[in-house]
Amino acid sequence: MSSLDELIGKAKLLHADGHSPSQIADELSLSMETVTWLLTQQKDTEAPKDIHINWTVVGSNADMLRDTALLLLKRYYYGEADARDCAPSEIPAPELVVGVAHSGIPLATIIAAEEGAQFTMYHPKKHAQGENPVGSMSGNFAQVQGRHCLVIDDVITSGNTMKDVISYLRNHGAAPEAICVLFNKRNIREIDGVPIFSLFQVSRVD
Repeated sequence: MSSLDELIGKAKLLHADGHSPSQIADELSLSMETVTWLLTQQKDTEAPKDIHINWTVVGSNADMLRDTALLLLKRYYYGEADARDCAPSEIPAPELVVGVAHSGIPLATIIAAEEGAQFTMYHPKKHAQGENPVGSMSGNFAQVQGRHCLVIDDVITSGNTMKDVISYLRNHGAAPEAICVLFNKRNIREIDGVPIFSLFQVSRVD
């Protein structure tokens, strides 16, 4: 069985278990376009060019997950220090850490605890229901207004979710300082003026 066949099987199994396409996209770290193709495999259409990232070994081990989150935090400090031409110790700690549902939440929780910062979580509009879905912050956690925020997720695929997060934060009186992800599949350095710091840049070579 090829790796593509395995991926199709995983997508269909998740769908059969009740996962929506957007949830499957999060689970497999793929774009919505790719997940739609995996589920339908329309005739005379080629598979979208995408890269599947499986970091289950880390995500399923709490100790390794914590180490990875702290490495991501260090990446933020060193990245900001390089951009500002100063020492990492001179970079102010974030006031609020925003975890993007779902995979960004555990990473953001660990980082917030390490920094003594507040925490909240963002629900992307791709997970929302209705004719005009919108993204939203959970009402069960910290408020964003007036806070300097660090946004955390596992993967940047299209960049659309991050655009929505940045827009939401600014519209609600917050200041997004940086985006930190494990994997950057777009190889972009900023979104709407907010710098992106990633542990790994992922490129497809055809």
